[in-house]
Amino acid sequence: MPDEGKERIVNYAEQRRLDETREKGVPWKQWGPFLSERQWGTVREDYSENGDAWNYFTHDQARSRTYHWGEDGLAGISDDHQRLCFALALWNGKDPILKERLFGLTNSEGNHGEDVIEYYFYLDNTPTHSYISIYISIRRMRTPITILSRPAVTADATIGI
Repeated sequence: MPDEGKERIVNYAEQRRLDETREKGVPWKQWGPFLSERQWGTVREDYSENGDAWNYFTHDQARSRTYHWGEDGLAGISDDHQRLCFALALWNGKDPILKERLFGLTNSEGNHGEDVIEYYFYLDNTPTHSYISIYISIRRMRTPITILSRPAVTADATIGI
């Protein structure tokens, strides 16, 4: 197997970084994928008077907010205290805004508040986060936000199939 030597080198390098962290205090684990994909609409960021985190502010308003308890972003990395955060901003050439966080609906806007329209998968990561691999797929067409955010279908509604 020609890749066995390469794998041993990678494993040795990662083991060396782990040893440096443990024995010498080298901050290899200070940076990593500690950023949430979606912070808005969570109970820890609820400052509403009635305890309704989902309707306190919308996804559209989320891009103008800073959060007290964390930040969010696509494929984001940060230091272990989230003092400095880096994340991707993507644009499909059609939407009026850059995509900086996952698009989702609140409970009153759609059938399920946690649904997002993007596909994203964490593929690989080393324990020291010296290597991180993620796959993100966003729409190439304009996102139909007005269609997606129509009022949720209520339990007593009749749906014809």
